[in-house]
Amino acid sequence: MYADTVFTGGIIRTGGTDVPVHDVLAVTDGRISALGPEASAACGPRTTVIDLAGGALLPAFGDGHVHPVLGGLGLRGVPVRECVSVEEIADAVRRWADLHPEAEWITGDGFDPWLAPDGLFDARWLDAVVSDRPVLLRTSDHHTAWVNSEALRRAGYSADAPDPAGGQVVRRDGSDVPLGTLREFGALNPVLALVPTPSAEDHVDALRDAAARFAASGVTWVQDALVLPDHAEVWVTAATTGPGLPVRADLCFLLEPEGWRERVGRFPADRERVESAAPGLITARSVKFFADGVIEAGTAALLEPYTDCPDSHGMATWTPAELAEAVTAVDALGFRPHIHAIGDGAVRAALDAIEQADRTNGPRDRRPVIAHAELIDPADLPRFKTLGVIAGLQPLWAQCDPLMTELILPRIGTERGRRQYQIASLLTRGARVAFGSDWPVTAHEPLRGIATAVTRQTPEGTPEGGWLPEERIDTATALAAYSAGCAHQAFEEKDWGALRPGMRADLVHLAADPVTTAPADLAHLPVMGTWLAGRRTYGAGLSTPSRAAKG
Repeated sequence: MYADTVFTGGIIRTGGTDVPVHDVLAVTDGRISALGPEASAACGPRTTVIDLAGGALLPAFGDGHVHPVLGGLGLRGVPVRECVSVEEIADAVRRWADLHPEAEWITGDGFDPWLAPDGLFDARWLDAVVSDRPVLLRTSDHHTAWVNSEALRRAGYSADAPDPAGGQVVRRDGSDVPLGTLREFGALNPVLALVPTPSAEDHVDALRDAAARFAASGVTWVQDALVLPDHAEVWVTAATTGPGLPVRADLCFLLEPEGWRERVGRFPADRERVESAAPGLITARSVKFFADGVIEAGTAALLEPYTDCPDSHGMATWTPAELAEAVTAVDALGFRPHIHAIGDGAVRAALDAIEQADRTNGPRDRRPVIAHAELIDPADLPRFKTLGVIAGLQPLWAQCDPLMTELILPRIGTERGRRQYQIASLLTRGARVAFGSDWPVTAHEPLRGIATAVTRQTPEGTPEGGWLPEERIDTATALAAYSAGCAHQAFEEKDWGALRPGMRADLVHLAADPVTTAPADLAHLPVMGTWLAGRRTYGAGLSTPSRAAKG
């Protein structure tokens, strides 16, 4: 039987850190059918031959923690992501407002939180360019927002109003007057609730745009790590209508402390609806928890107080006891907990909750995820392996950039600063690691994260030798964390994440062999093509992601 497609003319890396390489691969009916000489023999008169042109074919990438719908929608507001100063952001807001006089709200997404001293943004800076309409801008980490006075007024944030539960309205020095900086979702949500909701069509278009960007980066599977009530239907519509989607996905239903017992009872029906509507394309096996906030905002939950604020341990979203109860409840329903935990206090609470679920519901292969795990206490490092917890890490964060130097290190000090993003330490202790981007928080291209994991340097190559160089990993290990690691997270390691006969042909063609590419050049290594189950989703003859959405 002849193959549908044969790849030749380059190196075939089958995956993992110590595996054979080949020079030919054959695909039949969406599955890898042969490697090496057998693949060459499968080339028939109707076989499509793909010339790798000296490049490399590898298992396609996954993304173990990303926000496709939210990211796609975020491309449609004020383009603030590339702004490098407060003044530049204000100018962008002014221009966008002038071009969109019909917009009731002016929103933007993704600016750097260190652009104002101590991450404190003043409403008056926005009032100077737009005062008659509300302005809402979210930082790249999505845990902080900068708003103008009109947005504060509409949300009811005044000098007399107390901080909402689970959030902080930053006040001006020496007064109770809101400054214009809101921290954490308890403070953001009352404002977000006032913003007009994009149409269902807008949501689907945003997801399609995001998915095209993933395909162009070699990604074929994503973990949507924050599925709001209306987002599951967006995924189903996008996957089952029109051209479909170039990626598969698992959805994480969001569970928040308020009313969680009533909400969790609806999850099984939600799962059944999604998986029956888009079988083989979308699963809905995960539940998302926020255990805390982020260090740069002072809201990550720490075991010891903040260095710059000795009376604060941060802001835990759940009490440890209730987090454990909720995690145990969703685990009992067969869902995988996916817990955002940044601070060492939140990581410990997440591990304790998973341990309680294991004791209560009995041992099984549950593969819970602790996402980010930025700061881990030494005593908790071995617990990841013991409890079978996947460390869902964002390797692009493991660099000493301005976010680190201006906000994070001053808040936690030198000793804790040396315990951040312990990728090598987790792997050495036998923990499972799956890489993700957290886009739109940071760039979605896996090769950029892989470059950082290998070098622990900024794009400018600093510091020499890497930041916390003992936590560097080699290229093959980083590639595996973005492929086999994500397949393990998806419970699909027998189906993708490696290139072996019988496995689904989820493939990425890179212009050169990443294992032999200089680490500093990995971030710029071109993606030449992507295939999902043997179907080309990016490359020659296919459109690239639309840029029009940014307007």
